[in-house]
Amino acid sequence: MNTLQAGFSRVNVTPMMGIPMRGYFKERYAEAVLDDLEIVAVALACGETKTLLMAIDNLQIGTKLVKNYQERISEKTGIAKEAIFIHSTHTHTAGMLDMDSKNELVLEYTEFVGKRFVDVAVFALNDLKPAKMGWAVGKAPGIAFVRRFRMKDGKVRTNPGVGNPDILHPIGDIDDRVNVIRFDREGAETIVMANMGCHPDVVGGNKISADWPAMFRRRLEKSLDNVKAIFFNGAQGDINHVNVNAKDGDFNDTFHDFDDVDRGYGHARHMGNVMAGAVLQVYDKVNYRDVDTIRFAYKVSELPSNMPKPEDMPLARKYHELHLAGKDSEIPFKGMELTTVVAEAGRMVRLEHGPETFPLGLSAVTIGPVALLGIPGEPFNGIGLGIKEAKGWEVVMPCCLTNGSEGYFPMQDSYDEGGYEARSSRYKAGTAELIIEEGRALLDTLH
Repeated sequence: MNTLQAGFSRVNVTPMMGIPMRGYFKERYAEAVLDDLEIVAVALACGETKTLLMAIDNLQIGTKLVKNYQERISEKTGIAKEAIFIHSTHTHTAGMLDMDSKNELVLEYTEFVGKRFVDVAVFALNDLKPAKMGWAVGKAPGIAFVRRFRMKDGKVRTNPGVGNPDILHPIGDIDDRVNVIRFDREGAETIVMANMGCHPDVVGGNKISADWPAMFRRRLEKSLDNVKAIFFNGAQGDINHVNVNAKDGDFNDTFHDFDDVDRGYGHARHMGNVMAGAVLQVYDKVNYRDVDTIRFAYKVSELPSNMPKPEDMPLARKYHELHLAGKDSEIPFKGMELTTVVAEAGRMVRLEHGPETFPLGLSAVTIGPVALLGIPGEPFNGIGLGIKEAKGWEVVMPCCLTNGSEGYFPMQDSYDEGGYEARSSRYKAGTAELIIEEGRALLDTLH
């Protein structure tokens, strides 16, 4: 018997100008607004069991701050903290959130966003209506690409540049499947939930933008009457928008940025259109299922940290000090290679004296035969593929940067080969494989 109810809400969280913007290893401050940032919330209920699935247009929210927001929401709504999914879409053109910042604008914005999370949660719960759920899987070809490459000199590079003649081949696979969940509600708009993994680092610059995830939401809502959309980014740690074999029209609406990456607002719009098309492919042909259970779980594991070797510390300290002093030009690398060595040096300095382990919390919410697994960082696509193979579910949606932000989770071979993500990750090799194992086990508890 179907007992599902679904509610929807959305609030604006565009920050003030002058706020710092995270996402690159250089200082940026917001100087204009290209499009608004939002929090989108879906409330779901079966009987007395309720969950809140929430996505914010932001780069990331640290685990400590997520817990603060969850506590506020739980206190106001009565929803269990473990049933509150707080996801960041990972746009690189948003205002910084940090409850321990020394910047007054950041503190003010962090508090404002906390209040808006409470608002949107209440609004979504007040909007609950009887609903039926359907699911399908579309495809969004040509917008997501592996960003790690084997080079002719044997090295591995992240984003080596469009048309680089030294590229041998990409390392990894693309998963351009788009999970689509549809909630048809009595007397209210249909809610569409979509999930695919790709970095929203397409716009660039110092202007506020929610990047392609928001453009997808807005395009879909213009394309379908009485539809509201929410997006959860997937396993995107080694996946972005850069086509190294781009030619002709692929360069429309793009510019060549400081780190050898081609970016552009128009290209983000294109990606949003393609994503909307993936939903339109399957929207009318979803597989409807009765839902009479909503379940949730949260588990914390202690995983080993990526501590440096003592012999690597002198050079790491040198590069780290040069970077902090604004002297990147004295570090003998350029483009993404410079970003890699700066990130690696920072990781080594931070972990020189430990800790030897870090906690890692996985979150799971299931809606009948559909499962969402929240990962508090940036998982490689291999993790997403592994999680999707969890037994007993019709659809499994891996969600990055959910209920925390703990950096990259590269696959074992990435540590063996090198590259930006593995060299900067604070977790030791083997963490990705443990996330797959622990994630499947967590989902098993919810059958």
